[in-house]
Parts: sequence; structure tokens; C-alpha cells
Amino acid sequence: MAQATQSKSLSLPLRNRCEESKSPYVRSHANNPTAWQLWDPETLALAKQTNRLLFVSIGYSACHWCHVMAHESFMDPSVASILNDNFIPIKIDREERPDVDRVYMDFLQATTGGGGWPLNVFVTPDLEPIFGGTYWPGPGSERERHGGGFKNILEKVAQTWTEQEAKCRESAGQITRQLKEFAQEGTLSGRKSSDGQEAEDDDEALELELLEEAYNHYVNRFDSKFGGFGSAPKFPTPSHLAFLLRLGEWDGIVKDVLGEEETRNAMDMGLKTLENMAKGGIKDQVGNGFARYSVTRDWSVPHFEKMLYDNAQLLPLYLDAYLITKSPLFLDTVHDVATYLTSAPIHSSTGGFHASEDADSAPSADNPEHKEGAFYVWTASEFRTTIDDPTAASICAAYWNIRDNGNIDRRADVQGELVGQNTLCVTKTPADLATDFGKSEEEIVQIIAEARRKLLSHRDKTRPRPHLDDKLVVSWNGLAIGGLARTAASLSSIDPSASQTYLSAAEKAAAFIKRELYNHSTKTLTRVYREGPGTVPGFADDYAFLIDGLIELYEATFNAGYLQWAEELQQTQLRLFFDDAQGGFFSTETGATDVLVRSKDAMDNAEPSTNGVSAKNLFRLASLLNDEALETKARKTVRAFEVEIGQHPGLFTGLMGGVVCCRLGLRGIMISGDGEEAKEAVQRLRGMVRPGSTLLRVGGGVDDTWIKQRNELVKDLGQRGMVQVCEGGQCSLVKADEVEKVLKGRGEE
Repeated sequence: MAQATQSKSLSLPLRNRCEESKSPYVRSHANNPTAWQLWDPETLALAKQTNRLLFVSIGYSACHWCHVMAHESFMDPSVASILNDNFIPIKIDREERPDVDRVYMDFLQATTGGGGWPLNVFVTPDLEPIFGGTYWPGPGSERERHGGGFKNILEKVAQTWTEQEAKCRESAGQITRQLKEFAQEGTLSGRKSSDGQEAEDDDEALELELLEEAYNHYVNRFDSKFGGFGSAPKFPTPSHLAFLLRLGEWDGIVKDVLGEEETRNAMDMGLKTLENMAKGGIKDQVGNGFARYSVTRDWSVPHFEKMLYDNAQLLPLYLDAYLITKSPLFLDTVHDVATYLTSAPIHSSTGGFHASEDADSAPSADNPEHKEGAFYVWTASEFRTTIDDPTAASICAAYWNIRDNGNIDRRADVQGELVGQNTLCVTKTPADLATDFGKSEEEIVQIIAEARRKLLSHRDKTRPRPHLDDKLVVSWNGLAIGGLARTAASLSSIDPSASQTYLSAAEKAAAFIKRELYNHSTKTLTRVYREGPGTVPGFADDYAFLIDGLIELYEATFNAGYLQWAEELQQTQLRLFFDDAQGGFFSTETGATDVLVRSKDAMDNAEPSTNGVSAKNLFRLASLLNDEALETKARKTVRAFEVEIGQHPGLFTGLMGGVVCCRLGLRGIMISGDGEEAKEAVQRLRGMVRPGSTLLRVGGGVDDTWIKQRNELVKDLGQRGMVQVCEGGQCSLVKADEVEKVLKGRGEE
């Protein structure tokens, strides 16, 4: 999947080519004395011609430590001289080329036990890695003076390559073989029976007891005081939290397997985490949206960048929490995140969603030196002056934990940029404050709301907003489309106006992708849009996340066009990425010449697992379209990872829904006609968390022509209002007020 470029003749000495890129991250390095090249055929050919090591530096626009290293090292003439004279330096935006990033991140994690960005790796002309790391200190830093800095590393690597090239190549070759074996591990061994023959197409290894093992993984790591898992730094990991919340929303058989107490505890772990996040500094308490992660255990001090893919995943997660609990806090958070997604700067005037906002910004127009979190933090003095009422300021200071000397622990401020500053964290309830200040709870709520408006207005008027990475990534737009569509459907009767805003944004984004990034002839996607479509074809996750979003759009609108496009994309994803021999989806297409290892993404990390989402899509499309072939592909996708799932079920929560579907299937709910029974059923179903079912609408004023052609089960349904639950090609009538009982009650049989 090489990036298409115009043919260029590259020679030494090199010039900085960052301006040729459309990526804001890559372009931000255009003024470096480092002669950055692009990851393209010409650069890779030059490495072989000159027998130079590639120095591959991978990051993204909102990455704080990427900026630090750029300032300390890549702008330094002495560092640039070593890089330019001894290596071919390449700058890559990981959000454009996640395939390249994944290969070298796997290498780094395998060899060092850690990872992160910036990702810096030294690579042979054959693209095999020999040494790598993340942030290395630049000239003049304390660590650099003790021999651990970037210049020292560059000099040693250059010398080693010159004097011991054969040994370097041998070591790199061994590492590469191990990476390739690791990429194939499980997907090959998992499909063999005890006698070494390929296993039959059954699901014996995928027992529901795996859910209990995954649950125990989180029980053992849960922070009972602050929520979340492990200690600092803490990441939201929406896929893991969604798994815990939804355990009790599956078929009753799942609850029986796990146990009533365990199911409740799983939900409580998820809800406690979400509550603490919503009250913590990781959430923008003045504006909207969530930061990337917390550097503290208690969620109080975030790493301040805001990513589209985080907020797009958190939206349906908080919706789940609200639908389960009906908590006002969770409903407020749903609207908060949805507002962030549907407002500038994340929501683009083109209709899609921008990628991210930076962690760093200038404190004011008069102070242009960028600092981490400058847009979001407050001194006690500025906080009180902005609110401009002593009593209100005292109430709000108590509410948000504002302290005169700042509330940020020095240990959480590595660079000393947050001294004397406060993050806003909710530490008291309005009821507590009403007692403390002798006011009614309603008065306290009004005071806090007015203070928030003043703080937001002051912030927007006086502080330059963090840099926006304004590229549009298909996969992340797919996540946002799905989250907004489902939110719109679920809240349509609660807040029709907001619901329509959210649905409109989702539909406009889908229309934008279909217009600008979808080739109607080849039925393929382009991954990125910025100043026009990019040149990198879509990866498996672009297809998976967009298909998921389109299915949600269908269930929110019953517009069959979304379902039809989802099926087209599904067939393309199967054609380009599916492993017919072993099952599962490769991340990259067959024949990619500039990627060392072709792997399958199965674990959930910051983004959901591509194979987990793909398996869910296949099961849902199979149910909606009554298509056994798609269900077979879904089962084969889950089975491809049965060894890994069996060994570490807690790391594969995105595939756990597939495990349940392999054992129990999905229940397809078909609603026909326009009677009160049909309308009531739609409303009830949209107010539920339904991981075990799909929703199909026939008649009732929707255009169901394509669906009746595609799905044999609905071909002869008339306009009479009725609700049917279908399994295995058989359907039975149910009443609208019995739908929830039918979907969740089988465990009692």
C-alpha cells in the first residue's frame, strides 16, 4: 500500500521535504534543519542506493513530547548535522500511516517493554528495525549531560552501522523473523486440532466462561478508590468499560454464566470509573469534551490533548451508562461530549470531524511561548477575578477544588509548566455546598452555571486556542458517526432538538466521506482528507469503523441506503483484507511493499480492535440481511484468535461480543407497519442497551425496497403493525411491552 507520489530523483545532500506533505504534523517540521524525507518509494529506494540507515520518527499533531523533542533536538543544528550526514531521516504522521507505526511500535514494545510517541526507530535499508525508543533528551538537558541524550545515541548508532554492519543486519533479521512469527502466532496455531490437522468450523474453544475470565482480569486491576485500572497514568479505555457495562445487557444466559453478583460488580466498576472521569480534570469542566488521559491516579491532571477517537468512543459509552442508570450526571456528560463533537473546531464546515486539538498552546496573545495545558488551567487569582463575585467565587472554588497555590502535584508536572495552576475537578456536590454556604441547592446550581459561562467566555476571548489538526480520518469519523447516530436515536423523545443536531452531524459526515473519500467504481476508501483527498488507501479499520457507524445510522433513521452502503464496504473489506485461510482481517492490503510485517489487529487499545469491530459488523449485517455467508465470516474472524482469547481474555474484550454471538447468535427484531404497537416497540428498543440484537424496520413510511430484495425473511411482510423476534431464520410475534423481557429472559428457561 505504498503512498502514490510523483516520481522524484533524490540525491544527497537531502533537503527538507515536509512541505510536500498534507499532514499538519509533518508540515510542522518544515522549518527544521533536519532534512526530513517522506515515507515514499523514492526515499526507500535512496536508502538502498546509499546503504544508509533510516531514522524513522513517528508522531502526531497533538503529541506533547513530540513537540518537546522537535524543539530540543530536531531544531538543533548539531543534531541535524549528525542526522543529515549519517542517516536518511523520515518524518511520519502515525494517523496517516498506522500500518508503519504498528510494525515499529510492536518492535519497540517487544524489545523494551514500553512504547509511546514520539516513536523513533533506526531501520535498515530493508526496513528491518535495529534500535528504537521514544523521547530522547536533546542538547543541554540534564539527562543529556549524563550521556543518555539523543546526540549520544545518534553517534553510537552511526558508528556501530559503519563498523559492524553485518552484525546489525543479522540482529535486525532475527528481530524481524520474530515479529513476523508473533504476527502469525495464534491465527495459525489456533486453527489446528490436537493431531495437527486444521480444526473443523466449530466454536468449542469459545465458551462463555471466557467472559468470567475477562471479568476477573479487570477485578484484579480495578482501582476501587478512583475507578479505572492500575495506577497512573490512566487511560479511559472505552472498549474495556463498554464490555463491563454490557455484561448485564446480554441474553440472560450470559448473566447466569457470570453470576448475578459478578454482573452487578462489573457494571459498578464501569460506572464508578465513568463518574470519576466526568468529575475529574480529564474532562474539560469549562468547555466540552475529554482529554487523552490522566497523568494522575485520581483523574485530576490530564495530558491535555483532545482526540476525536477518544471522544467518539466515550459518547456511546456514557449513553450506555445513562440508559442503564438514568443518572443526570451521565446524561449531562452525553450532551457535553456530543456538543464537543458537533461544534467547532472539531466539527468541520465540510461535514466531517477533525482529528485532534493539541496539548500545548500559548497562555495569551502577549505570551506566545507554548506550554502544556495553558488553555485549560487557572491560577486562583484569575479564577476569582473572572467570576467577579466573592461569594460565587468561593462557592465555585470549593466546587472545583481551586487552591491559592495551585492544586497540581509537582510530581505530575514533569517540566514545571503548571506551577501555581489549577485544573478544575468536581470535589463537592451542590447539596454539600448549599449546606456550607447557607443557600438552596437550586441557587448553587445557578451560581456554578453562571460561573462556567464567565470562565468559558474569558478563556475564549483571552487565550489562543490549541493548534487543531484539521485532517479528517475515515476510521475516526466512522466512530463519531456511530456514536452520534445512536445517541440521537436514544434521546429523540427526551430532547428532540439536540437529537436532531446530533443526527444531522452524523449524516453530513457520512455524506462527506461518500462524496470525497469513496470511489464508487472500485468501492474503496481513501483514508485521509485534508486540502482534498489524500493518497493513502483506506486500511481495515477505516472500513470496520465506518461500517459500524453506517449500521448505527440505519438503526437511527431506517434509511436503507446506509445499510446498502455498509454492505458494499463490507464486501470490499472482505476482498482486500480478509484471511480466507485462517480467518480474521489483516490491517493492510495484500501486496503492500513498504510494510515489513502484515499483522492482524485484535487487541483493544486506545482505539477498538479492528477485528473485534469487524466481527460485530459481520454478525449484525448477517442478522439484518439474513445472510449465512456473512455469519460464517464473522465466526471465522472470532475463531482466528481463539488461542489468544483463551490465554488472555481480558485483552480481547472487543472480541468478547463475538464469543457470545458464536454461542448464542444475535436476535433480529423486525418491526413492520405504522401502528401504535410498532411505534412503541421502536421507542422502547431505542431506550435500551442492546448488544444481543439488531433492529430492522419494514413499512411504516420507510423505503424498504432494497431490504425486501436483499432479505428473504421480510419480502412478504405487509403494512400491519407488528413486532417479530427472529433467530435462525425463524420469527415469532411479540408485544411491544414484552420485547425487553424476550431479549434478556432466556437465561431463566
